[in-house]
Amino acid sequence: MKISKEEIAELPIETFRGDIVVVDHIETIGEVCDYLSSQSALGFDTETKPAFKRGQENKVALMQLSTEDECFLFRLNRIGFPDELGAIMSNREIRKIGLSLRDDFAAIRKRSIRKVENFIDLQDFVDQFGIEDNSLQKIYAILFGRKISKNQRVSNWESGVLTPAQQSYAAIDAWACLRIYNYLTGKKGREGR
Repeated sequence: MKISKEEIAELPIETFRGDIVVVDHIETIGEVCDYLSSQSALGFDTETKPAFKRGQENKVALMQLSTEDECFLFRLNRIGFPDELGAIMSNREIRKIGLSLRDDFAAIRKRSIRKVENFIDLQDFVDQFGIEDNSLQKIYAILFGRKISKNQRVSNWESGVLTPAQQSYAAIDAWACLRIYNYLTGKKGREGR
């Protein structure tokens, strides 16, 4: 299965209709991570402030973990990488589903020495379903007939306040990974196309 950029351009834009929770105070980490630890699978993504100068490198600023109904945006540039978050990343009982994970793992290693466990990279996973395109936007369009906007990708993820557009973009990326996985494995109803 394949889809062209032109076909994607004609599709309606996907929106995340769940709750978005920005986690930027260390005091809320315990409660949020307790809830996430009770999940069997989570959508996962990270965002890093773009570097526009040669040799400049920024640490991952945002980590997104999503259920079907809620997405938690961890502002790592403000709270660091708390042990509770590291425990979720290394928990073998919780599947974390993302895309192009090698870059995310490299970014996480700059903030934590804990080994990440039980991650599923959709780029490899979708091959067994005959999906030849392996970008998140194309996989999602093939399965659900909607496009994921990439307008906020190069925005400042370290800004004082994340705009509603940034929050929505970040939530959709993590949530879409979980939704694709659940759809392909039959874990949730086969809605969409």
